[in-house]
Parts: sequence; C-alpha cells; structure tokens
Amino acid sequence: MEQKLPKRSEVPVELTWRLEDIYADEAAWAKDLEKAVKLGEEFAALNGKTTTDAKAFLQAWDLYEETYLVLYRVAEYAMRVGDQDSADSHGQELRGKAMMAVAKVEEMCAFFAPEILGVSAETIEQFYKDEPGLKKYEVSIKDIIRTKEHVLSKEMEALIASATEVCEAPARGAEMLRDADLKFPIVKNEKGEDVQLTNGRFVPLQMSANREVRKESFEKFYERYKEFGNTWAAMYEGEVKKRMFQAKARHYNSTFEAAVDENNVSPVVCDNLIDSVHRGFDKMHRYVRLRKKLLGVDELHMYDVYTPMVADYDAKVTYEEAKELSLKALAPLGEDYLEIVKRSYDERWIDVMENEGKRGGAYSAGCYGVHPYMLLNYNNTLDDVFTLVHEMGHSMHTWYSEKNQTFLNSQYKIFVAEVASTTNEILLLEYMLKNATDKKEKAYLINHYLESFKSTLYRQTMFEEFERKTNKMAEDGIPLTFEALSEVYLNLNKEYFGEDMVSDPLIAYEWCRIPHFYYNFYVYQYATSFSAAVAIAHRILEEGAPAVEQYKKFLSSGCTEDPVSLLKIAGVDFTTGKPVDEALEVFEKAIEEMENL
Repeated sequence: MEQKLPKRSEVPVELTWRLEDIYADEAAWAKDLEKAVKLGEEFAALNGKTTTDAKAFLQAWDLYEETYLVLYRVAEYAMRVGDQDSADSHGQELRGKAMMAVAKVEEMCAFFAPEILGVSAETIEQFYKDEPGLKKYEVSIKDIIRTKEHVLSKEMEALIASATEVCEAPARGAEMLRDADLKFPIVKNEKGEDVQLTNGRFVPLQMSANREVRKESFEKFYERYKEFGNTWAAMYEGEVKKRMFQAKARHYNSTFEAAVDENNVSPVVCDNLIDSVHRGFDKMHRYVRLRKKLLGVDELHMYDVYTPMVADYDAKVTYEEAKELSLKALAPLGEDYLEIVKRSYDERWIDVMENEGKRGGAYSAGCYGVHPYMLLNYNNTLDDVFTLVHEMGHSMHTWYSEKNQTFLNSQYKIFVAEVASTTNEILLLEYMLKNATDKKEKAYLINHYLESFKSTLYRQTMFEEFERKTNKMAEDGIPLTFEALSEVYLNLNKEYFGEDMVSDPLIAYEWCRIPHFYYNFYVYQYATSFSAAVAIAHRILEEGAPAVEQYKKFLSSGCTEDPVSLLKIAGVDFTTGKPVDEALEVFEKAIEEMENL
C-alpha cells in the first residue's frame, strides 16, 4: 500500500472509464446542455395544451421523453467527471452547470402531471384508442395517476421543482467534506510503514491481521470525523428538513411514507423486514460470539469487525485475477450475459483505482443509449472482487432494462435495484466455495458469507432504523444535534451487536461517514434485496435454465410493474416476511458450518 494516492493524471488510462462514449468532447456536452434547456422551453410552451386531444397528448409525451433523455445524458456525464476528481474545480463546474439545467428543466416541465390529473379516466382511455402510440407511455401515465392525491397545482409543482438545487445542498456539502476536504493523519500498516489514512483505505486497514493497526486506524479515523461533528449534524438535519418540507407539501404523513410511495412499495414491506431482523437478533449475537471465539480475544471491539475470523489466509486478488474470477462465477447466467461483462472490461466501462480527490466507495450508473459506467476504488482485497461483481450486477440490470425498454420504462425503482448486484455476489461466493482447495480457504469464504449477512441484512436494517428514528425525532420537533444523533446510533449498535461486543464510544460517530443517509431511505432496500438475492441465486444454481430465464425477464422489465410484482417474476414474494426469514435461516446454517469447521 503506497503512502500517497496517485493524482488523476497519473492513473493508467486503461484503468479509467471512457467518457468519450457519451460525448466525444466537452464541446459536444455543452451543445447537449443547451439542447436540454431548449427542449425544456419547447415543452413549457405546451402548458395548457397537452391534453386537448389524443394527438396533442402523444406529442407532449414524445417531447417529454426526448427532453429527459438528453438531460439525463448531460447530467450523467457531468457527474462522472465530477466524481473522478472532486478536487478538480473544472469537474465541479460541469456538475454545477448540469444540476442547474436539471432544476431549470424540472421547473419548466412541472405543469405536466397536474395537467394529466385534470383529465378524466374515461378521456385517457379514449386517448389510448385514438392514438395507439400512447401505449408506450402507459406505465408513466399510471404512475402519475397512482399518486394523484400527492400531486399539487401547476404553480406549486413548479415552485417545488425550482427548489431542487437548493434541496441538494446538504448532501453536496457532506460529500465535499467527506471526499475532498477531510484529511486524515498518517497511520502505521502491518509492516510498520507510514500510510496515509483515507476513506478508501479505512476498511482495508480494518481488515488487517494486526490488532494495533486496526485500533490505531479506527481511533484516528473516527476522531477526525468527530472533530467536525456539529457540521455533520447540521448537514444531516438539513437533509431531514428537506424531506419534511417535501413530504408535508405533498400531503404525506411522514418522510418515510413519502419515500416508499415514490417507489410504489408499501411501508409494511419495511416493517416486516425490521420485525424479522429483530426476531433474528439471536443469530446475529451468536455470530458475534463466534467471531470473539475465533479471534481469541477477551473483549471484541468494533475495530475487530472487519478482520477475517480465519487467520493467516492471504486473499489478495489483483484486478486481472478478479476479472477472470468474475467470468467463471457468473457463467451460470449464460453466454449472452458473459459477453456483455467482457465488453465492460474491454471497452473501459469501469474506473478502477483510487486517486486523489476521487469519490469514495463504488457505484454503477446507467447512461441510456450508451452503456452503464462503474466506479471502483480497487485495493486488491477479496472484498474488492465482491464489489466488482456487485456493481457488475447493477450494470447488467441496467443493460437488460435499457435494451428491452424505452427510456422512461427502463428506469427501474430503487426497491429492486440491489437484487441483481447481490445475486452476483452470492453466485461468486458459491463458485468459490465449490472450488475451495482446502479447509482454511473454505472457512475464509464462509466468513465472507457471514460478513455479507452482517453487513447487508443486519447493518443496513440498523441504518434504516437510524433514519426512521432520526426523521421521527425531527418530525416530533426534537433538534438533531450531534450528541442526539450519535446517541441514537450508539444505542442501535449495542442492540444489534449484543452484549459480547464492546460498542466503543467512537462508533457512535460512524453515521457521519455513511453517504447513503442522504439517499432518502435507500438503505433498507439493500436488506430486502439481499434476502431476494439469496433465494434467486440458489434457484439459478439448483434449477438452471428455467430460473435463469425468469431472472433475465425480471432484469429486462425495467419499471413496467410495481417492484413487489416484478420480484414475483423471479420467484420472490415480499408481501410476507418469508424471504427475510428464509435468508436468516441460511445465515444460521452458515454459522453452524463455520462452528463445525
């Protein structure tokens, strides 16, 4: 591990994404930026005229889709440029211009939904008969009608749309502090060498076999976050207040209700998840006891959470090895699937390594009409291999949806967004377990499986509870101070990890570093998706072709049905707590297997 991160200009070009696939150069991007705003202005001129007859309605929808397709591409390009080096002011300038255009166009198009809702259901049905071309927009039209009681007047919709950019300020501020401005001290690695602590290097250091390395990096990392405690709290409170404003304006009872309704999911799905996880605390606490025993420590601390329970197993994997491994593991999904994965490697859809100012973590982002892009911060760990196939799952979901659906119909809801990514992870794990050459390697992989349950099913549900509790506090008029937020987080940590874990006081500040707390109740969907993926991956491996065919149908469906119905295509039913309960049974079996090993 080098002490200093390379500058963006020092990264080998083959390890960077090829943004020229979206725009040949910045001039082409600027031209489309102008075009997006111009299309928005053309659409704004239709105010009051979109529902006069079927022909006008179809023309309005055609222009609406074209406007957002161009706007989407402009925004995606700017965000990729901004994320590759957040310290580059030019990249931030592009991003700023794109976000201004998004806000402007949304404001200009805001009259459309209220105008549609002013037309009777009978008239809409007649429009379909008069203009068969409208059928391609039926999904979007139904979604607008579904939320009728939450759609406002034209003037109010325009006002809310005009506040888009302002509303993003808390998340943007947190991102800039976390990725660009926050500098960490030097720590010692396992060889006693000085290493620059970064957001990207924190987890690899926490995975160290040397407990002193883990302890020092843990303490210095969270002490640095603590120093900016009041700033983190102010930004998070700004995020929550934004949600409260939007939920109240749209006549929802709570921020949570507004968030799940946007995805066309019942709040009961999340309630079932939390209930199932709480009933399964005994399994989590059993896992913690096993971890304590296998690490051979008198006290298990939060800096002992990431290190493998299996000692002396070197699982360093180069990026080239990771690519080969991914192709073998994903083979059950068929040759057509693998061909696209190979293209992503060969055609530079992926930004691979960490550099100065690069956004932390990993993601996949679509770009309709081009191809998906993936951001990684690859550090040669086994976790990084799983991150690669995870983001590849997202990208393949996007690829199949975009190839089989129109632009508007390809935009699958967040609720199903983590299913494909986690299915890939489980297929990788099962492949590696099957091909493990010795007992120690097998134990290491089971350790990884257990970690996936801990970090995805339990931890993301814990994150969800933090969001729900803190949003409720704000809704009840309780100020979201740094102390109050940290107390909620620490108490949840104690509840989830149990008595065999020392919940170090510094873990109370972990919430500050979680970017997903600005994603409006995104996190619980990792846990539901993980449960769905456990079921789907096992079906694919056990049933073969029929299960793969159903799975690809799900991947290709975009947002053509509500998310819970879409998952039924792949054989998973979230109207009950069954998927989560069954996943927790798999977790318990894996714990037993590890205990026996």
